[in-house]
Formats: sequence, C-alpha cells, structure tokens
Amino acid sequence: MKPDSVFKKAFNRTLQLIEAGDVDIGATSENALRARMGVSRTTVRKVLSALDARGITPTAGKRPRAGRPILKSDYFPDPETTSKRQHVEEQFMEWMLRGDTQPGTLINELQLARQFGVATNGIREFLIRFSRFGLIEKKQNSGWLFKGFTEEFALELFEIRVMFELRSAVLFAELPDDSPLWTELAELKTAHQQLLREIGRRFHDFSRLDNRLHRLINRVAPNRFIDDFYEVITLIFHYHYQWNKKDELQRNEAAIREHLAYIDALSSGDVHEIERACLRHMTSARTTLVRSIQVAA
Repeated sequence: MKPDSVFKKAFNRTLQLIEAGDVDIGATSENALRARMGVSRTTVRKVLSALDARGITPTAGKRPRAGRPILKSDYFPDPETTSKRQHVEEQFMEWMLRGDTQPGTLINELQLARQFGVATNGIREFLIRFSRFGLIEKKQNSGWLFKGFTEEFALELFEIRVMFELRSAVLFAELPDDSPLWTELAELKTAHQQLLREIGRRFHDFSRLDNRLHRLINRVAPNRFIDDFYEVITLIFHYHYQWNKKDELQRNEAAIREHLAYIDALSSGDVHEIERACLRHMTSARTTLVRSIQVAA
C-alpha cells in the first residue's frame, strides 16, 4: 500500500466534482472545499497544488494558462486511495467470498500477505482483530482456523445491524447541505446504476457495493464498536449468500434496485420514507440470509 491515501482519495473526488461541473476550483474557497470533501485544510492545499502542477486548473498572471481536460490517467488507482486496514479487510472479504472458503480452512498469514500485496503484520493485525468474534482461532504452529458461522450467531448480529443502521439512516435527514456524505451518496447511486446496466456479467461485484453503501450510512453517527464489527457483518451476509446459487443474478439485481430506492429515500430527507426504505431492505436481506444459511446447512 502506498502512503497518503487520504490525499489521493480527496484528489480523485475533486476531479470527479470538476468533471461533473459541481465545483469551480477558481471560485471556491479552501474552507468550502474542505467542508465539501470532509478533509483538512492541509489536504485541500495539497490537492490544489497537485491540480496546478498537472496543469488541470487555469493560472493567472504574466503567463496565464488555460486548464486542460481531465484524463482517466489523472486518477489514482483504487488500491492507493484506501487505508492499509481497509485494503486488507476488502481483500480478505473477496478471498472468502470468491474462494468458496469452507469451515475448517487453514488461513496462512504469509500466503495472504503475498496475495493481498501487504506486509505480514498487516494481515496478522486484521486476523487478531477479527478473531474476537469467535469465527477464526489461532492454532499453535499451524496458522489460523476458519470455524464458520452458526444461524444463531448470524441472526443475533442481524438484530444489531438493524438497530444501528435505522438510527443512522434517520439521522441522514439532518445532514447539512454541504456535508461530503451527500457527494458520496450521489457517487454510490451512479455506481449502482452502472452495475445494474452491466448486471449480467458483473453481479458478483454487488458485495463490495453493498458494503460501501451500508458503511456510508453508518458514518452519519460514528461509533467505534459498529466500525469494528461491521467488517464481520458484511462477511457473514455475503459469505452465506454465495452458497445459495439459485437465482443469484436475479437476487443481486433485486437488491440493487432496493438500494436505489433506499438512496432516493435518504436523498429526499423524508424521515418516514427513510424508515420505510431501510426496514424494507433489512427485511429482504434477513430473508435472503436465512434461506442461504439453510442451503449451506
């Protein structure tokens, strides 16, 4: 993982805002940009400096220069815009979901470190943190053992998920207009629409998009305990979904449409509509989870 992921993520988001016509860099103050992107003034200044160095923003003075169009190559790659912890978490989830990992599977730290492109201590820190949930355990001289999930464990976790997400979703209506979360929500809507258009060949990509949306919602009311166990919530839900291959494409397509309705409700600011959309989606997710667990059993 390369350093300065916060700057690179802010830089990419600024490029998106410029391309969408949502911000005029020359006429927008540093404070306004800072509030829009949710970063420090130092980061904003680094972004502005990088835009100027690349010739993207126009300059004035004795030798004025017009800003050039933004190219795809101007954006930093996705792996460079996430923290080490988030990168390891996302890669571990992909490994579990795409590898058909069964209970009883041994997890090798060195092998995962090479596969994920991170240091071994980053993998070890994640596994130690993840082991608190009782789903993996350290085996002496033989790495880690994946123990799997029980239906009781998954459903208890689901109850907590509903309680905290409904609270956060309702608070979305109270966000100020200049909150950077609105920009991220709009970006997520675009990503959902694009995935829906390409659902036939990309329906496996839904798990990552689902994770992004629910994490965004819970960021409205930050809670360190929710942040810590949301990684296991995501893993449990999508881990079990994979075992029920019947109508997988259709189920993911339906879930994307539910997400879009959920996003529209959040954007509306109508608390009652938000509650209805949240509970509708949570009820559907619970039904899918129970069916998937029964298939796996």
